[in-house]
Formats: sequence, structure tokens, C-alpha cells
Amino acid sequence: EHDPDIQNVPLFATSPSFFKSVHSSYYNFTFAWDAFASIAVKYQKYTYYPVMGIARFNLYLLSWLHLLSPRSANLGSAAWTRPTEIGFMLCYWFLFGYCLIWRSIPTWTVRVLFVLVSHIITMPLHVQITLSHWGMPTADLGALESFPQRQLRTTMDVACPAWLDFIHGGLQFQAVHHLFPRVPRHNLRRLQVLVREFCAETGIEYKILGFVDGNKEVLGRLGELSRQVEILVQCQQYMAKTGESGLH
Repeated sequence: EHDPDIQNVPLFATSPSFFKSVHSSYYNFTFAWDAFASIAVKYQKYTYYPVMGIARFNLYLLSWLHLLSPRSANLGSAAWTRPTEIGFMLCYWFLFGYCLIWRSIPTWTVRVLFVLVSHIITMPLHVQITLSHWGMPTADLGALESFPQRQLRTTMDVACPAWLDFIHGGLQFQAVHHLFPRVPRHNLRRLQVLVREFCAETGIEYKILGFVDGNKEVLGRLGELSRQVEILVQCQQYMAKTGESGLH
């Protein structure tokens, strides 16, 4: 209920905890588990890549909701960040939305196609960020678990050669980023060496998979949750039909 990176009901569920309505402490919103969620999650293994292809539109919405909410209001010396971000986002929409899409492209058909293609191309970034979170455990072990242990248990990094860093945008070092959130992305690969040494000395597991294996991990998790939902729905249908709960 505290991690917005895995709160994707009704389209996706990465933990059985979402099979009931969960209130998000981050969004201050209740993610309701309803009939649509039961159907959508049942097929999430197959809708994963199509949804990732248009996930950028969701980021637009979330960005504006955040900037216009009280959460983004910074006090003191950081007060300039909110209006600055709003200004740059308005500049982006002026250049991309008005100058490029509206003024430069003559027909609506070509406009729609251009927007879809240009956004679908960014799909690897959305897949990348979900690989780091959706394939890992989500249980809260409380105060018995240290900060490094929690971050490395719940986050996975993706191995790739240095020349692919630009494509991944630094998101492949998600566990390293969670440990040191203020380190700029161009230093994350160097910092990963220190994290590896730390984990080797302390015996903490640091999970790193290749991009293909990471996709297999996430698809396996989505498929597993889909099968659990299918069993849950079958049980609900049986109880509705017979009036029996099976609890004695």
C-alpha cells in the first residue's frame, strides 16, 4: 500500500494482496478489486507489452496530477522547483503538441500515427522499469530488515553493456538508484561496482538478470498471479452457485 511502482490495479496485479481493495498511502486512493480487475488480471500476461507500448500517456497524467497536488509543493530554498517543472512541461507541450503535431503535420490520421509510433518506440523504458519491480518480492518485513536488505530484496537490476546505457536510460540500475537516489545516472554503473563488493562482503543477495531473463521473470510472475485469480474466480462462482464456503 506504500509503493506506487506496483499499484497498477485494475490492469495488473503483482501480488495476491491486490485481490482485495488496497488503499494507497502515496496516492491517497483506494484501488478497488472489481469484476473488471478479475478479467483484466486474468489476461495480464498477454496485455503486458501492448499496455507498455502506450504507458507514456499514463506518465503524462501522473506528472500533471503530481505537480498540481499539494505533495509537490516545496518550501524554503526548494520552492522554485514546482513552478520550474510546470514551466518546462508547458514548454514541452508547446513544442511537441502545438509546433510539431498541430502545425507541422497536415492530417489527423498522420498526427495520430506519428504520436502512437513515437510513443511506442519508448516502450523499452517502461518495460525496463517494471522488470526491476514486478518480478521481485513485495512483502514488508518490518523493522527486522535493514534499508539495504529491503531495497536489494525488492528490486532487481538488469545487466547490459555500457553502450546500451542510453537506451535503458539508467533505469537498469534501479537497485543501485534505490540505495543512492541522489547519485546521477551517469555514475550509477561505477557505483554498481561498490554495491557488488558490499553485497559480497555482507552476504546480501544482489539480483541482476539480463534483459531477456528479466522479461521471463516478470512474465512468469504475471502468469502465476493470473492463475491465482482464475482459481479465486472459480471459487467465488462455486460458492455463489452452491452457497457453500468450504470452511468447516
